[in-house]
Amino acid sequence: MRQASENEKFAVVGIRPQETPQEETRQKWYKGKPLLSMVLLGIVFAGCMGSRFIMTKDPTYMDLLNYNLPPNGEFLFGTDTMGRDIFSMIWYGGKISLLIGLLSTAISTVIAVIFGAVSGTAPQWLDTLLMRLTEILLSVPNLLLVILLQAILGKPGIWSISIVIGVTSWTSIAKVVRTEVRQLRSSEYVVAARCMGGGFFHILWNHLAPNFVSSIMFMVVMNIRSAIVEESTLSFMGIGLPLEIISWGSMLSLSEKALLTGSWWIILIPGIFLVVTLLCMTEIGNYLRRQVNQKESNL
Repeated sequence: MRQASENEKFAVVGIRPQETPQEETRQKWYKGKPLLSMVLLGIVFAGCMGSRFIMTKDPTYMDLLNYNLPPNGEFLFGTDTMGRDIFSMIWYGGKISLLIGLLSTAISTVIAVIFGAVSGTAPQWLDTLLMRLTEILLSVPNLLLVILLQAILGKPGIWSISIVIGVTSWTSIAKVVRTEVRQLRSSEYVVAARCMGGGFFHILWNHLAPNFVSSIMFMVVMNIRSAIVEESTLSFMGIGLPLEIISWGSMLSLSEKALLTGSWWIILIPGIFLVVTLLCMTEIGNYLRRQVNQKESNL
C-alpha cells in the first residue's frame, strides 16, 4: 500500500487518453441535432410528394352522399362539408402548400442575394440609398404588402401567390448578404478575380456566395415556413387559393362551416399537419442558426 501511494505522487498529468474514434462518433453524430423534426418533416414531405401512391380517394371528388362524416374505416380522416376525402386532401394539398413555400422562397432568395450583393459592392451613397429602401419595406407589415399585390394581380393562383410572397419576403436575407459581401469584397481572391476581368455574377457565384451561403441557410428555411403560413392565412381570410385548388390553407378556410356543424376533424386534422410541419421547420432553422453562431464564435 505504501509503494502504491508513492507511485501516485508521480502520476502522469496532462492530456488524458481520448475516446476511440468509434466511441466518439457513436456519441456525437446525433448530439444537438433535431432528429425528431427531421424525421417528421421527411415523412410529411415524402408523403406529399408521393401523394398519388397513398391517396385512397380522388381528393377533388365531391361525394354528396358521404359529406361531414367523422373518421371511419372508409374515410380515414373523415370527409368535409362537400364530401371530399380529407385523408387524400391532406397529402395532395400538402404538396401544393410545400410547392408554394419552395417557389416563393426561391424567388425571394434570388432577389435577396442579387440585391444584397449589389448593395455590398456599391459605392457608399448607393449602398445607403438601397439600405434605406430595404428598411422602408421592412417597416411595412408583410401581410399587407402581400394582400395589396395580390389584389393588383387579380385572381389568385399557385404562381401568382408564390410570386407575391417571394417579392415581399427578401429584405431580411438581403441585409445579411450585404453585410457578408462588405466583409468579403476586399479579400485577395475577390480583388484578383476582379483584376482578371471577372464579371459581377461570376464573382458572386464563384467567390462570394460559397462564403455566405451558410449564414443565410437558416433564414431560407424560415422563409419556407413563413410562406406556408402566409398562404394559409390568405386562404383562411378568403383571398387565397380558390376551393378547387386544394392546399392546407384552403382546407382551413372551411373552418367556419365546420364550427357551425360541429365537424371538428375538418379543422383539427389539417391544423395538426400544418402546425407539425411549421414546428419542424422552425426547429431545423434554429439548429442551423446555432451552427452558424457557433462557427462564428470559433473564428
